[in-house]
Amino acid sequence: MLRFTRPAIVAGLSAVALALAGCATLRVNSYLERGADFPRYRSYAWAQRDAFATGDPRLDNNRFFSQRVEEAVDMQLAARGFEKTGPGTADVLLHIHARMEQRLDTAAFDPIDGHCIDDDCRPEVYDAGTLMVDFMDRRTNRLAWRGWAERSFDGVVDDQKWMEATIDKTVARILARLPRQ
Repeated sequence: MLRFTRPAIVAGLSAVALALAGCATLRVNSYLERGADFPRYRSYAWAQRDAFATGDPRLDNNRFFSQRVEEAVDMQLAARGFEKTGPGTADVLLHIHARMEQRLDTAAFDPIDGHCIDDDCRPEVYDAGTLMVDFMDRRTNRLAWRGWAERSFDGVVDDQKWMEATIDKTVARILARLPRQ
């Protein structure tokens, strides 16, 4: 019969927790305005672009990022039967917002026992971001629907191919939460 000591169990569980923490989890949410008659929306246009600032100069100075998000949204909406039209005739106007910041992961520290779980107890800094898509009713200029995703984008910003794949996957997951047509 195998017997495990408390430190061995804690070390094993910590290894599993760190492995899972290293996976880029994607949290997706949405909001539908009360009373919004979403099935009547059939066409869309991109609203005039606001000052697009993500909080990360690597993205703020990278036109590829915002273009890729718009292309991914266009593909997903076309697949859902939406028609892209001019801003004066569209049912909804779309806005995108993105925010990137560096966060600190202290998973190697056990707050209950007050000590490091392993020998290397250095905090890890990683890039975390939020991508948001707003559907504004063109006639009322009110928010009809908002979808957003939050995840670790560590390493994504510096790799264009990985960024493209991540944007496509993230936008698909956000727009999968759209109300049915």
